[in-house]
Amino acid sequence: MKFQVLAVALLAALAVACGSNKVEEAEESGLLNVVTTVSPITSIVENIGGKRILVRGIVPEGANSHTFDPPPSTARVLADADLFIANGLYLEEPAIEMFNANHGDGARAVLLGELAIAPEEWQFDFSFPKANGQPNPHLWPDPILALNYAEIVRDALTVSDPDGAAYYGANYEEFRLRIEALDAAIKTAVATIPEGQRRLLTYHDSWAYFARRYGFEVLGAVQPADFTEPSPRDMAKLIVQVRDLGVPAIFGSEVFSSPVMKQIAAESGAVFIDQLADDDLPGEPGDADHSYLGLMTKNMVTMVRALGGDASALGAVDSSLVFDGQSPAEYPG
Repeated sequence: MKFQVLAVALLAALAVACGSNKVEEAEESGLLNVVTTVSPITSIVENIGGKRILVRGIVPEGANSHTFDPPPSTARVLADADLFIANGLYLEEPAIEMFNANHGDGARAVLLGELAIAPEEWQFDFSFPKANGQPNPHLWPDPILALNYAEIVRDALTVSDPDGAAYYGANYEEFRLRIEALDAAIKTAVATIPEGQRRLLTYHDSWAYFARRYGFEVLGAVQPADFTEPSPRDMAKLIVQVRDLGVPAIFGSEVFSSPVMKQIAAESGAVFIDQLADDDLPGEPGDADHSYLGLMTKNMVTMVRALGGDASALGAVDSSLVFDGQSPAEYPG
C-alpha cells in the first residue's frame, strides 16, 4: 500500500514537472499560455490559437464535467495561465473557483457560454429545470453557437496577444467555413429523417440547443437534475411515450453509462444506441478527427442513421486542424 501511495505521488509530481517544463518552453518561445476545461472547448481554442499558443485542457476526456473536481496539482497549472477559457453557465464551478483563487497577475477568465447567448435564450429542461436557476450549459452541440465560441476565443486571444490578430483572424475564418459546411451537411442529413422520427430521448440533456436549431423534439432525458437514476414512475412514462410515438432509437452516452436506457429500449421496442458523446472527442490526440468538428460529425452520423436517415452528406466535412503543422495542445486522458 505504501508503495502504491508513493507511486501515485511520484506520478503527480512528474505531471506537474512536465507541465512546468512546457510553461517554460512556452515563455521562451513567446507562446500564450491558455488553460481550458472540456475537450470541445480545448479543440476550438486549439484551432483558433494554432501555433501561437500552448493550450492545456484540465477536464479529462470521458469525465463527467458537471461533477469533476480538479486535483490540487491543477492549481499550479491555473496559476501559470495567461488566459483561462471555460464554458461557464455553472458547468465547471470547481475549476472556475480554483482559477479565481490561484491565478497570476494579469490573467483573465473567459466564460464562453455566458457571452455566446443572452439569458433569455437559455434552455431549461429535465436535467436542468428552471426552478434550479441553472440553464442547460451544453451550447456547443449547436455548431452555430460553437462558432460564437470561436469568435469570442479569437477576440480574447487578440486582446492577450495583439501581434497575433491577423493569424487568429485567419484561423477563425477557416474554422467558420468548416462550421458552415458542417451546419449545411447536418441540415441535409436531418431532412432525410422521416419527420415523425426526429425525436430525441437521451440519457443526459445535452441536445436542447441542437434540437432547437435542427427541428428535433426532445422527449426528455433519463438522468434527473441531481445526476442520480430516474424513478420507476419516470421510467414507466418514458417507456410508454417511446412506444406510443414509435421512436426508432434512444441514445445513451459513452460517458454516462446506464442500464436504465437498455431497459427502456427493451420494453419500448426502440434500439439503444450508446455512442453519442458530449465532450469525449473521437480517436486520440493527434488524429484528424480528434476535434470538435470530428465529434459533431461522428455524433450526427450515429444519430441520423439510427433515426432512419441518410448520413452521407456528412462525409464531406473536414474535421482536421485549420492550420498547418502539429498543435501544442494537451488533452488529459
